[in-house]
Amino acid sequence: MDKRQDKKRVSPSVTAFIGAFITLVGGFFLSYNYIQSQKVLAYDYMASTFYDGNVVENLDVKLIEKEEVKEEVKPTEFTGEIRDDYIGYLTIPKINLTKGFLDYRSTENDVDKNLLVVNGSNYPDTDKGNFIIAGHSGTGWNSFFNDLYKLEKGDKVNVTYQNKKYEYEITNIYKQPKTGKLAIYRDFDKTTLTLITCTNNDSTTQTIYISELVKVEETAKAEE
Repeated sequence: MDKRQDKKRVSPSVTAFIGAFITLVGGFFLSYNYIQSQKVLAYDYMASTFYDGNVVENLDVKLIEKEEVKEEVKPTEFTGEIRDDYIGYLTIPKINLTKGFLDYRSTENDVDKNLLVVNGSNYPDTDKGNFIIAGHSGTGWNSFFNDLYKLEKGDKVNVTYQNKKYEYEITNIYKQPKTGKLAIYRDFDKTTLTLITCTNNDSTTQTIYISELVKVEETAKAEE
């Protein structure tokens, strides 16, 4: 009877090995989850670096035309009542994005809350103007432009504004270092839309998407 019990008994060395293995595996998964959470936090921080503080509000946007020097289109002068609700919508079918934008004078026109209509740009109804919108990318709830990196030349971007749908086609995509200044390369003979966001997986640059107007359609009302 004692011999049978001895055969079934697990040796102390085997028990110690199994315990050490379980502890090691548990420690690995705890460390892995911690490291992953820190990576997400770090990515969020780096993705928002370009938009911290007053960088966007004081962004020095330099418009550079395609060919010879011409007189720049003056920024939209809007003197009506300031609205804190959406005055139009940006729609990008390829990435299933539909997001409203506000009057550039609104206190809610903030990149941390919404898409940012850059002060000094032109609304879509300005002939040969340039409508400039900036947005976050990353993993936060306000990363409305997180999928912009999937866009290519030829893709369509729509803006609904003042009961009209403006259809644009992307003609140029390029990167620039995050310096607080931004050069927009566009053809001043065209009505354009410029989208700005942090570059995917690159915390040192921002990506600029230039689109040119190809069609305008009447709509019953702004998209909701």
